Amino acid sequence: MSKIHVTELVLRDGHQSLIATRMRTEDMLPICSKLDDIGFWSLEAWGGATFDACVRFLKEDPWERLQKLRKALPNTPINMLLRGQNLLGYRHYSDDVVHAFVKQAADTGVDVFRIFDAMNDVRNLKTAIEAVKSVKKHAIGTLSFTTSPVHDVAYFVSMAKELEALGCDSIGVKDMAGLLTPTMAGELVRSLKDAVSVPVHMHSHATSGLASMVMLKSVENGVDIIDTCNSSFSEGASHPTTESLVAALKGTEYDTGLDLGKLQEITAYFKEVRKKYWQFESAFTGVDTRVLVNQVPGGMISNLSNQLKEQGALDRMDEVLAEIPRVREDLGFPPLVTPTSQIVGTQAVLNVLTGGRYKSITNEVKNYLLGQYGKAPAAVNAEVRKQAVGDAEVITCRPADLLQPEMVKLQSEAERFANHERDVLTFAMFPDIGKTFLQERNAGSLQPEPLLSKDAVSQQTAAARYAPNEFNITLHGETYHIKLTGSGHAGEERRPYYVKVDGISEEVFVETLSEMEVSAGSSSGSKKKATAVASSGRPRPTHPGCITTAMPGTIVTVKVNVGDKVSAGDGVLVIEAMKMENEIQAGKSGTVLAIHVTKGDSVTPDETLIEIQPE
Repeated sequence: MSKIHVTELVLRDGHQSLIATRMRTEDMLPICSKLDDIGFWSLEAWGGATFDACVRFLKEDPWERLQKLRKALPNTPINMLLRGQNLLGYRHYSDDVVHAFVKQAADTGVDVFRIFDAMNDVRNLKTAIEAVKSVKKHAIGTLSFTTSPVHDVAYFVSMAKELEALGCDSIGVKDMAGLLTPTMAGELVRSLKDAVSVPVHMHSHATSGLASMVMLKSVENGVDIIDTCNSSFSEGASHPTTESLVAALKGTEYDTGLDLGKLQEITAYFKEVRKKYWQFESAFTGVDTRVLVNQVPGGMISNLSNQLKEQGALDRMDEVLAEIPRVREDLGFPPLVTPTSQIVGTQAVLNVLTGGRYKSITNEVKNYLLGQYGKAPAAVNAEVRKQAVGDAEVITCRPADLLQPEMVKLQSEAERFANHERDVLTFAMFPDIGKTFLQERNAGSLQPEPLLSKDAVSQQTAAARYAPNEFNITLHGETYHIKLTGSGHAGEERRPYYVKVDGISEEVFVETLSEMEVSAGSSSGSKKKATAVASSGRPRPTHPGCITTAMPGTIVTVKVNVGDKVSAGDGVLVIEAMKMENEIQAGKSGTVLAIHVTKGDSVTPDETLIEIQPE
């Protein structure tokens, strides 16, 4: 047995899992020389959610990040996570776009491509593997590990053989939710080593508390490369700790040969860096064995927590985690990894927050049920499919076979703001935010989201941003201790709050009267009825013809005009929430009286977006 090789994840999956992918390039570059000196098999530093986060939040060019990292890491292969035919976006791209993207990534600095498909549909991996081999880079054919009635060792061994036959240089196990047990990992690795002749990697998140044991058992059963993360960003929803595993294997036949002292210098640096990103820290940083049931992957836990927090619904996380496996079963047990983790997770959130299962169904779930992401591992719930897409035909071919070449069209659409083919590919990944990013970059007006300093935030600002949830009130000479324990949906006219008054649980209802505006009436003295207006200036819903959103988001498309006749169930708006698009439908048949939104508007559940005069 040769020594065990290590891929370090601190520059990608570590901060994606624990601080919502917010680490900036400027905080990576100063430590790169020491990372480069360690002798890692590779450094995962690109792909996954980093591309999205760079453009959406950090206002950094992700290609420039890769270019800078390549220059700063001359001796260490750079590894990226690639979503097969999805690349780094949330849809399938034509084959010419896949080839163009892989070539640009290779030319800019990627040496190793860890290629996976959320459905484990090998048809969706074939073109990406061919593209990587054509530029003479290392292709890791990746198994998205999950458990279900159809996913067993034989299933993954069969898939690994197919990937090796396609020319993959190695086989990776991607245990994105930390579902592997040590015994299961040993059996899987042993079976893979017996079945294929190429090296085998093990990648497992630490969410369930089992990942270090999984790594050790994998090593003992013949795995060649393990993925670990520096302790400054390890464990919890992240990965087992690099330094710990290096120490555990030292002096054994599996010795990694890495210097623990040099690793700890890197740890000291990143521990200080992490403090800058305190506002993005996930609430789920410890062991959470619920993942063994809900299967939510590490990177998604961090982002799901952040998204529920923004909607004022973090207290409903347990309900969402309980709903996720039910949605997953309805969809035929897909592995929960981008984009299926977002598809299942967002639908679970909708099922919880809208007060009814599949009362609102995202466009992505509809597309999934139409076969547009690939073949589901098992049969889907026929009733849910009927409710979502009716009798629409389900495709059975490789989804990308239905796509025409796209690069020429994309180049034409991006001509006014793209300076390089890389820019065209950025636009291809995220058309709306990509276009805005490139236009702002060209205008020199990019503004990254602010990093708040704990020391600089005044008490007044802190009080405004972080309202207290525990306090005393004095009324008629009596003092009561109040602790807020939860709240109802923000869109309700009278919002319930759940509090403890001197330790006794109570439910109170709050109506925000300060947001009520009253028309003063005409000059003749006639009075008009008070009209409820949201803080945005849009009217609050007052009758069944008022169309609202189930959760905060951004308007993507307005599909109707004033005066249009619509039927109940017709799509009238498309809203993006939690990175998923959701079509909002008319609840009543009638005539469109008013439209209170335009593309790009931010909206919340307490507003009327479109008003219909019911028939």
